Amino acid sequence: MIPKTHGQAPRRPNIGITPDFTTNRPDSPFPYYELKVPYSDAVLRAGGLPFVLPYADELACVDAYLDRISGLLVTGGAFDIPPEAYGETAREGMGPVKVTRTAFETALMRGALKRNMPVLGICGGMQLLNVVLGGTLFQDIRREVPGAHEHEQKHDRTHPMHPVDVRDGTLLADAVGKGQLMVNSTHHQAAQRMGEQVVVSAVSPDGVVEAIESTQYGFALGVQWHPELMLNTVPTHMGIYRAFIHKAREHRR
Repeated sequence: MIPKTHGQAPRRPNIGITPDFTTNRPDSPFPYYELKVPYSDAVLRAGGLPFVLPYADELACVDAYLDRISGLLVTGGAFDIPPEAYGETAREGMGPVKVTRTAFETALMRGALKRNMPVLGICGGMQLLNVVLGGTLFQDIRREVPGAHEHEQKHDRTHPMHPVDVRDGTLLADAVGKGQLMVNSTHHQAAQRMGEQVVVSAVSPDGVVEAIESTQYGFALGVQWHPELMLNTVPTHMGIYRAFIHKAREHRR
C-alpha cells in the first residue's frame, strides 16, 4: 500500500455531463453527440473528472450512470423544454424541442436528486431544474415579460452582457459573493413560477430570474448564464464550478 504524502491533490469526483444531440450535419448520415469544450474544461479546472453521458431510455441504465458519478452537470442548448412537461401547451414564441434529450435529462436529474447528489444546471439545465421541481417557464421572454430587456446577446459570449443581483444567504452567494455580478446571456425563456422549495438566488435588473436553488437538497443550483465561457474574462464565475465539485467530492468519500 502506497502511503499518502503531504500535499497530495484531492480526489477528483466523477462528474456526469449531458451532451447535445444533432441529426442535421451535412457531412454525415449519422447523428452526433456534441459537447462544448468549455464545460469539460471548467469541470477539470475546478478539480472534477468529466464524463459525457450518452442518452438512454432504460431506467436501469440511468441508475448505472448515477452509480458511477458523484455530481450531475446538465448543460444548455438551442432548444426548449416541451411545455407539456410543466402542464402547458405551446404558445407563440416557443422554439424547437428535443423530446429525447429532455426525457433523458429529466430521468437523470430526478434520480440524482433522489440520491441527494449535487446537481448543477446551466441555462436550459436551470430551466429543467425548475420544471423537475414543479415550476413553470415563460415560453418567450419578449412576449410574456413586460419591460424585459434583451437576453440573447449577439457579441462574444466570453464577455458579459448585463448584471444580476446575487442574493445574500444563498449557495450562489457563497460561491461568487453577494451583490452585482456581470453575466452573459443566451436565452429566450426563463423560470416563471418557482418549483417546490425553490428559491431565487439571482435576478436581472428587469426582474427576470437568473439563478435558482432548492432548499430540499444539499446542492441543487441552476444559473441562467454560462459561467464556463467566462472563466478567463470574469474569473469570479469559477466559484460556481468549484462549489459544485467540492460538494460532489463530499457526496462520495
